[in-house]
Amino acid sequence: QVKVVESGGGLVQAGGSLKLTCAASGLTLSSYLVGWFRQAPGKDREFVAAISGSGSSTRYADSVKGRFTISRDNAKSTASLQMNSLKPEDTAVYYCAGRFGNVYYTDPARYDYWGQGTQVTVSS
Repeated sequence: QVKVVESGGGLVQAGGSLKLTCAASGLTLSSYLVGWFRQAPGKDREFVAAISGSGSSTRYADSVKGRFTISRDNAKSTASLQMNSLKPEDTAVYYCAGRFGNVYYTDPARYDYWGQGTQVTVSS
């Protein structure tokens, strides 16, 4: 059974940093594209970043480019999202998702497995 669990969310002041971690089990993570998404109250779930199975390629939403860094450790079956220079508009529930293969998609409907999400709140 596949299980995806996010951790590392919390409350931080604007300009601060947080690191989210995603731990996956029940699958061979290196075979999966890993994406991070977020959903603010009243808004649709939106793409944040993604990383290829090998970790050699990454994609970012324009809104987080230069501030967020996605990485992965396939040996530990984990992926991370380092978030720096956080802004109040980054406040959302953040989700980790996996999609088999290496084709990039920003549409959350294209992803196969999801975690339960972790809350990130940035105060001004």
